[in-house]
Amino acid sequence: MKMKAHAKLIVSLACLCGLSAAYAADFDDYARVVSVAPQVEQVNYPQQECHTEYVQVQRQQRGVGGSILGGLAGGIIGNQVGGGSGRSVATAAGAIAGAIVGDRMENSETPVAESQPVNRCRTVDNWQSRTSGYAVTYEYHGHTYTNILPYDPGERMRVRVSVMPAR
Repeated sequence: MKMKAHAKLIVSLACLCGLSAAYAADFDDYARVVSVAPQVEQVNYPQQECHTEYVQVQRQQRGVGGSILGGLAGGIIGNQVGGGSGRSVATAAGAIAGAIVGDRMENSETPVAESQPVNRCRTVDNWQSRTSGYAVTYEYHGHTYTNILPYDPGERMRVRVSVMPAR
């Protein structure tokens, strides 16, 4: 009977050892960092540059005061010149001629020059360097590996080690 109990125990231990060897073991360890190289890319951030320029503009100034005064004066003079039924025709003709002369006197053909601000803008390239990651070369148990990481790990880095039996 004693022999049977020992045999069961030995068989149970052998099964447990065999089961633990069949499963993979994962653990964390540290690897020595050999080199770190930043991965730099050029990125364009276009910007607008604006400035104000003063441009000379020729402008014709128009007024109505000369036409009104010229029309009144011409109408009065025409009324004085005409007689009888021709008086109303002379008044109208004098008013029209006076309005034209008054307009020409006030609104001379000489244009007026003035400065006018004009806003001018253009888009210019604005290239900037940006680090997109780090090419990290590290060594673990005599083997060298390289990976791209989003950060600089320093002199050593944490690694996940997976151990599996060979098949």
